[in-house]
Amino acid sequence: EVQLVESGGGLVQAGGSLRLSCTASRFIFDDYVIGWFRQAPGKEREGVSCINFSDGTTYFLHSVEGRFTTSSDNAKNTVYLHMNSLEPDDTAVYYCAAGSYHELCSPYYGMDYWGKGTLVTVSS
Repeated sequence: EVQLVESGGGLVQAGGSLRLSCTASRFIFDDYVIGWFRQAPGKEREGVSCINFSDGTTYFLHSVEGRFTTSSDNAKNTVYLHMNSLEPDDTAVYYCAAGSYHELCSPYYGMDYWGKGTLVTVSS
């Protein structure tokens, strides 16, 4: 069993930046894919970024490429989502999840554990 806790959400103006954190209850990076997902009001949940530590690959949603990056701190069991040049369309609840695999970072496959989410609001 793995518990995931997101933090770092908040209100930011368009063009601003936020850093989200996802802290796991134990070290899992060797065994799991870590995903960042978001769900805007009235929309389906979508994959923002999925990190496969075993092969070093990271997937990014096309609309966030070049603006969002990820990093990790093994000592803190924490993965970060660095969000820059934020746009109102980035407004959503952001979730992190862990699973054994991902398929184009779909929230419907591979993710076994989910955090409760953190709200990001980007004002225009």
